[in-house]
Order: sequence, then structure tokens, then C-alpha cells
Amino acid sequence: MMRCLALAQACLAEGGQAHFLMGSEGANLAQRILNEGAQVGYLSAQGGSEADAEQAIALAQSCQANWVVVDGYRFGSEYQKWLKDAGLKVLAIDDYGHASHYWADVVLNQNITADEALYHSREPYTQLLLSTRYALLRKEFWPWRNWQRQIPPIASKVLVTLGGSDPDNVTLLVIQALQKAQIDGLEAVVVVGGSNPYYEQLNQAIKSSEASIILKQNVTNMPELMAWADLAITAGGSTCWETAFMGLPSLVIVIAENQQESALKLAELGLAIVLGQRDLSTEDKLSHSLSYLINSMRSNYIQTNENLRRLVDGHGRKHVLDALKSEQGLRR
Repeated sequence: MMRCLALAQACLAEGGQAHFLMGSEGANLAQRILNEGAQVGYLSAQGGSEADAEQAIALAQSCQANWVVVDGYRFGSEYQKWLKDAGLKVLAIDDYGHASHYWADVVLNQNITADEALYHSREPYTQLLLSTRYALLRKEFWPWRNWQRQIPPIASKVLVTLGGSDPDNVTLLVIQALQKAQIDGLEAVVVVGGSNPYYEQLNQAIKSSEASIILKQNVTNMPELMAWADLAITAGGSTCWETAFMGLPSLVIVIAENQQESALKLAELGLAIVLGQRDLSTEDKLSHSLSYLINSMRSNYIQTNENLRRLVDGHGRKHVLDALKSEQGLRR
């Protein structure tokens, strides 16, 4: 949802229009989308079904959309072909080549491991936008391109953000690890999405904590929080490209299989410490990793910051829109 919102914001900023068609599980973000000036509709069909495609086609035709953007693992080969057969231009946002064949006009994979080999089965016309060059950042990040991070004398400010829903409640394990880590002067901000079902449990956990931990929900000032933090604990999704843009060292927890390769590549490049969910079941593994990151980060801080900023330059939205315009001009 967040990367689609980033693309919609870029389109709206250039005088275009954006319509979201989504399942009811995204309803908690509807007001945020409406506040941007986009429109929101809800599917009455199962996501990825032919009935879903028919509803998407009808909406696209009624508002004379130049592009239909699909983002999700249900939007495979058949779904893309239904849209193409209706005469629509299609952008597929993808993570690991999940479709058996790609009929989309453009495929966007903004991950560090994006590779043409993932899309060997595609139409001759399909254009590939691969790598973090195309990372989609929401508009709140745009003013921070030239911001420079100051090196803290002691790393004590921690930002925790593990996605919108966090169905396995990994956030609770992180809070418990922060309580065990014995970090001098620890301050932590824990951010959860509106669809997180464990908010009250998390709230009770921080109330019983001796450490200074604040719980926030559905924030819109993520760049400010990343600028405040000395390090982050994140999931291995799109947040990694936000922290990279902000030059923020991270401990990345892989909470979904599709996050594994990108997270391991970040670790290989020395840009993050990576843990899997299996590591979280090991006694004190997370708190030990956090303590290690804090104690080792100062000696590598400057180089890590520079390497992270080079990874994501903040122009991804422009590169994507330029590619779409080269295929077919966006309606003004």
C-alpha cells in the first residue's frame, strides 16, 4: 500500500489523478489516501479473480486511466492478461518474479536483488525497471534529499517499525529485547500500523517497562522519526529503502519469505545486521544483536551512512514516472 501511495503522490504532484481499488483489509488507510486527493473504491470480488479484473477494468475505463498499477502476489500471469486484453496499459510492481509469465507493459522491482533473470518469461514489449534506483518513497521523504545525519556520541535512540499488520507480533519480542539489552539512556519509539491487532498488548508491555519506550500508531512523520533515531529495527520490506535513504543503520528482521534475499544482500554489503524469525526464538539473540550493533556502529557510522545514501537517492518516483510517460503520456 505504501509504495502505491508513493507512486500516486508523484502522479498527483504533476497534476494527474489516482484511484485506489482495494480489498476491505486496506480500509484503515483509506482516509490517508483520500487526504492526498486520491479516490478509493473497494473490491466486491476475491482479489486476483476474474471478477476482480472485471471490476478493475470497469473502473479504469470509467475514469479513462492511462495506467493500471497492480501490486500483490495474487496478480499473476492470467490477471495481467485480462487487463491487457481489455486494452489497458499495465504496470506490475513485483518483488521476486512470482508470475509464470509477464504480460504487463512495465514491471517494477525496486529491490536490491532485482535481476532480469527473474523475468525471462515476458512479452517482447515488457519494460523492466529494476533496482533501488526506482525505489518509491512517499512525499514526506522528498524534502530530506540533502539532509545530513549527525554522528551520535552514543547510540541510544531506537526506532522500531515492523510493517502495518505484524501478524506474528514480532514487535512484542523486540520490545522485550529492548528491555533486556541494558542500553544506557535508551529511548525507543515503536511504530505500528492501523491493522496491527496487538496494539493493546504492546501498550501494556511498554507500560511495565523501565526503559523509555513510546508506542505510536499510523504515523505520517516517519522521516522525522528516522532522523531522530540512531538506529532502526525494521522488517525486510520497503522500509529498508526508506532507512537507506535516511542513512539510518538497521537491524533487519526477515518476517516474510519474500524479504529474505534483499535482507541478506544488505548484510553481505555490510549495510545491515539481519535476523530471521528462527533467531527470535533463541534466548536473548535479538538483545545481543542489538547490543552488538550499538557498540560497533560508531566506528563504521560515516561509511555506512554514505553507502546507504548512495543505495537510494530519492529520485525513484521520477524515474518511474519518466518510464511511464515514455510508454504513454500521463493525462494532465
